[in-house]
Amino acid sequence: MAGELTALVMAAGKGTRMRSSLPKVLHPVCGRPMVEWVVAAARAAGARRVVCVTRPGDGVAEGLPDGVEVAEQTDGEGTGSAVLAARAAVAPGERVAVLSGDQPLISAELLGELFDLHAAAGAAATLLTTDGLDPAGYGRVVRLPNGAVERIVETKDPTGVPPEVLALREINLGTYVFDGDALFDALAAIGTEAGERYLTAVLPVLRERGLPIAAHLTGDVDSAVGVNSRADLMDAERRAQRRILEAHALAGVTFLAPDSTRVEAGVEIGGDTVVGPGVTLRGQTRIGAGCEIGPQTTITDSTLGDGAACVHSFLVGARVDAGAAVGPFAYLRPGAHVGEGAKIGTFVEVKNSEIGAGAKVPHLSYIGDADVGDGANVAAGNITANYDGRRKHRTKIGSGVRTGVNTSFVAPVVVGDGAYIGAGSVISKDVPPGALGISRPQQKNIDGYSERIEKERG
Repeated sequence: MAGELTALVMAAGKGTRMRSSLPKVLHPVCGRPMVEWVVAAARAAGARRVVCVTRPGDGVAEGLPDGVEVAEQTDGEGTGSAVLAARAAVAPGERVAVLSGDQPLISAELLGELFDLHAAAGAAATLLTTDGLDPAGYGRVVRLPNGAVERIVETKDPTGVPPEVLALREINLGTYVFDGDALFDALAAIGTEAGERYLTAVLPVLRERGLPIAAHLTGDVDSAVGVNSRADLMDAERRAQRRILEAHALAGVTFLAPDSTRVEAGVEIGGDTVVGPGVTLRGQTRIGAGCEIGPQTTITDSTLGDGAACVHSFLVGARVDAGAAVGPFAYLRPGAHVGEGAKIGTFVEVKNSEIGAGAKVPHLSYIGDADVGDGANVAAGNITANYDGRRKHRTKIGSGVRTGVNTSFVAPVVVGDGAYIGAGSVISKDVPPGALGISRPQQKNIDGYSERIEKERG
């Protein structure tokens, strides 16, 4: 009973109540598929291997995280049949945890407590229970006078269930640890009921064989939250989001309007960072310490260094170094790298470009496929014309360059360090370092033009 532990995650079924072509357990909760939450908890609690039980062709196997094994359930209904489908994956002498792939809020801490109790009790089976929920519809835990678990009585249909059983508050949460050998021997001894093989039917068999059954009573009712519909998914998302925000807050992050903030699982935020209203942080985003994020900012798969500020902006696949400022109303696309202390201002879009330390692109510009040197100042309305209809080319603007407003750079083109660009220019040739580049027609004034127009209208 003290052998290695393999976790079996029940993940079969599309979940018709989800009304989705996506398998139920692959629906994300805070950016992570719900089955991945269960897998991560099992691994963190000490499971050596994780095996997901799926149905052939249900699409679940394709969405599982790396390292998870798959056992296909080709026949039979019920959790007992699903566990039998994974029998070949369990070595003799191993312990087996049976988990539900649609219960994403099960925590590693709670599973660890369950595993420890199972080992300490020398039990053949240990189940997770609670008395903190409305028991209607759940399997009631019936105990013997000495407190040992006798059996589980399903009450989804309470017809014919004795009143003394319906009066019980302790319910089965569907999470178990078994001695593997005892489990599979007991499964072989039970039949089906209404076409299903119930896993709970092994408990009386184990008890009749003189094997101990333990139960871990928990007050963590979130662990019971199962997802069978989009409404359930919203509830799980809300609970998981609160957990995530509380964990960040305890680590030193301030959320000014937590009810309007979304932070996905896996996002990292440094201490003393302030997150304003309407902020969404997604994917593999990493936020440094002492940053100002928001209001109304969405950041996906991006990195911000310590002390950076990003307000009213949208970032995807970008990197912003320490002390840099982005926004308001900026758009950083994949490959954008904003150097230390640089500024990307109002209505500026940056794509696949290097913006040097201390450089400024204050407003109304598009910088794509470009390198902007340290300390350069790119004035309002500048555009890098990076596409010639067949290929994209790069623009290089040197350190300390000062460009004029409404300037276009026709790539490939290089502006040397310290150069100046006249306002309204179209720069299609390289500008040497320290030179003034200017390209615009000479101004021409036509005297009497207004008077002539008035005569023509009259």
